Amino acid sequence: MGLLWSLIVGGVIGAIAGAITNKGGSMGIIANVIAGLVGSAIGQAILGTWGPIIGGMAVIPSIIGAVIVVAVVSFFMRKSA
Repeated sequence: MGLLWSLIVGGVIGAIAGAITNKGGSMGIIANVIAGLVGSAIGQAILGTWGPIIGGMAVIPSIIGAVIVVAVVSFFMRKSA
C-alpha cells in the first residue's frame, strides 16, 4: 500500500509541477509520476524535509524539485526537437 500511495502522491506532485511550468499538457501520466518521484528525491536532497509530509514525501521541497526536473527535461526536449 505504501508504494501505491507514493506513486499517487508522485503523480499529483508531477502534475502540479507541470501546471506551474505550463508543460503539464504535453506530459503524460507516467511522465508526471516520474517527474514527481525524481523531483521529490532531488527537492528533499537539496532542501530537506520541511513542511507537510504525505506518502513519505515532504510536499513543498518535492514540488520545487519536480518543477526543476520538468523545466530541465522540457528544455532538453525542446532543443532536440
